[in-house]
Amino acid sequence: MTSPAATAPARSPRALPRPHEEDVLIAFAGGACGLLLWFLDLGSAPVLPGLPGWLNLAALAVMCLAATLRRGWQPWVLYVGIAAQALDTLSGSLLATMVLFTDHLYAAVLYGSARFSRAVLRASVAVTALVSVGLLVAYQRAEMLLLIAACAGVLLVPTTTGEMIRNHREKAEAERLRAEQTALLAELDRKEAVNAERARMARELHDVVANHLSAIAIHSTAALSLRGSDEQGSATHEALGVIRENSVQGLAEMRRLIGLLRNAAGVDEPAAAPSLDGLDALLERARALAGDGRTFTLSDGRPPGERLPAPVELAAYRVVQEAVTNALKHAAPGPVAVALHRDPAPSGALHIRVTSPLEPDGAHGGAPRAPGAGAGLIGMRERAELLHGDLTAGPSTAGGRRVWEVHAVLPALDETAVAPPAAAGEARAQRRTEPREAQP
Repeated sequence: MTSPAATAPARSPRALPRPHEEDVLIAFAGGACGLLLWFLDLGSAPVLPGLPGWLNLAALAVMCLAATLRRGWQPWVLYVGIAAQALDTLSGSLLATMVLFTDHLYAAVLYGSARFSRAVLRASVAVTALVSVGLLVAYQRAEMLLLIAACAGVLLVPTTTGEMIRNHREKAEAERLRAEQTALLAELDRKEAVNAERARMARELHDVVANHLSAIAIHSTAALSLRGSDEQGSATHEALGVIRENSVQGLAEMRRLIGLLRNAAGVDEPAAAPSLDGLDALLERARALAGDGRTFTLSDGRPPGERLPAPVELAAYRVVQEAVTNALKHAAPGPVAVALHRDPAPSGALHIRVTSPLEPDGAHGGAPRAPGAGAGLIGMRERAELLHGDLTAGPSTAGGRRVWEVHAVLPALDETAVAPPAAAGEARAQRRTEPREAQP
């Protein structure tokens, strides 16, 4: 049996960071220029005579190697650069090596930690001041000003430049963070305003609509307890039962909508949204409400056991519900047909067609059974457009009779093949082959 220590992966040593392309280019350019200067013997006199000339190349090589790690290995890169520059100065300095050293100072201030950056800047100022005072006191000649300027160019110019760029980047980052915070606060304010509006709408729906539906359900329940003995009383009792059932159903839907409006965070989800499986119950209620010779049939041509995405099922159910409601309000006696079918792949669009007979011209004085403002058609069309579908509604001719036809096409490419229970699947298969009709 192997021990846990034997199976544990071995810790790999710290890997060197991958050099940046710009750093490699700086090192290559500095090395090439240094080799050219050394080959042409264009260097300063050595401080310590007698040192071999190849030390210049060694210092140049160390400086180029350190340049490739100038971004991620501070302060060690600067320490190596100081040692290489000291060796180069003692053995006869090359201009390319000194330029690379100034770049090390710049990188130390720009990429090093904030504390190390301030230390390098203060040290460069102090060294420049000491060298200036020492040269002026020791030699007291005007030519020393050129050496002082050269020292300032090597030490102060790269460090102050790096400090300015670092400050600029820090300010830009602070402004970016401030802009992100402002955008976040604006989004929070927007969400708060939306939630407040949703709460206000929920209160209005509860106070105005839900209370009326509750009153209808309560009064119809009370009236049901006063059932008469004659035929007219029986019909009245049946009508009151239908009123109560529909008011309770409408109240449940209204409470679900109020829950959706108030529950902006998505916690404690309300009841499940209606789906196409509820069309049978919808048509049963319509048959009970019709009472004047209208029949309601459902023909479901979809594959057995198929379920569409929830937004498609909800939109399809609402379209059928609104079309059936309009048929109850305005249609003439006769068959009201609801048909569903799917296009073959790859389209797979769901077609919904609801037809209802039109009243003859002049019937009922041109007045509908119930008032309407046309908002239902607008709502159906908006539901279809939200899913990138299409909806048309208008008079047409079917079987030699004028009918009102609602035709919706809803894309359903992302369907999920979740089969319902076996009993429900058999019932749906029987429903597709034998559409039910019932005379109220």
